[in-house]
Amino acid sequence: MIKREGHSHTEFCPHGSGDDVELMIQKAIRLGFKEYSITEHAPLPAGFSKMYAGIPTGLSEASMAASDLDAYFAKTDLMRKKYADQIKIHVGFEIDYLPDFTDWTRAFLNEYGPQTDDNILSVHFMKGRDGKFWCVDDTTTDFKEGLLSQFTSSQALYAAYFEQVLASANVDFGQYAPNRIGHMTLIKKFQDYFHLDRQFSSANLQKVAEILEALKRNHLELDLNAAGLYKQYCNEQYPSYSIIKMAKKLEIPFVYGSDAHSIDDIGRGYNGLISLVE
Repeated sequence: MIKREGHSHTEFCPHGSGDDVELMIQKAIRLGFKEYSITEHAPLPAGFSKMYAGIPTGLSEASMAASDLDAYFAKTDLMRKKYADQIKIHVGFEIDYLPDFTDWTRAFLNEYGPQTDDNILSVHFMKGRDGKFWCVDDTTTDFKEGLLSQFTSSQALYAAYFEQVLASANVDFGQYAPNRIGHMTLIKKFQDYFHLDRQFSSANLQKVAEILEALKRNHLELDLNAAGLYKQYCNEQYPSYSIIKMAKKLEIPFVYGSDAHSIDDIGRGYNGLISLVE
């Protein structure tokens, strides 16, 4: 397996460290990575703000600004050329799957997709209280008030999240559709804080099986994401090990991703995670 960093962010991320992507690439080279994917959070649809609830920064800092797109591609193109003899650099986005904005997302990908070669599709927002979208991974307060309070149990919350992940795996985004599903169990980010169920119910495992079958059918990869291991209230990689075992049986490709938002994040947990899928 080629040593690859498949999920990373840049100085264009408002909720990141501000570390220069060039320094992150240099660290990846020192660690022996042969491929590196720059996958910044794509801009959100303008109309999404009307459907969002929660603290303002959960929206305003969720993604790069549309006004930064030209600068983003200029920087990533420079990195590709500058380090071409040391590491293969892929460029793309981490795209938010928002079921009410699939036409907007498709249009965005049609416009900017030709400049990319590696894109991730993730669920960071889901509908909760008042029929609004709430951020899954921002604050414990918003998670509780906007999402957890609307469900009778951990398993009911997981089921709603998996329904959205399943829909994301089946949507047709056209020629430049993302090729990988991001952090499939992000819904467990606050599992220790709220004492959520660690294991999935049989019904939810059946829903997981449907998701994995969709990945297989649609030739999608799975993000083997280290970030959860280092989150205070998660302490588990995304996806959970039960899902990793199921995906291995279906021979779904995994791509390791540190989900780095800083230089220090690059390569976190690589050896341990890769050992789970080899």
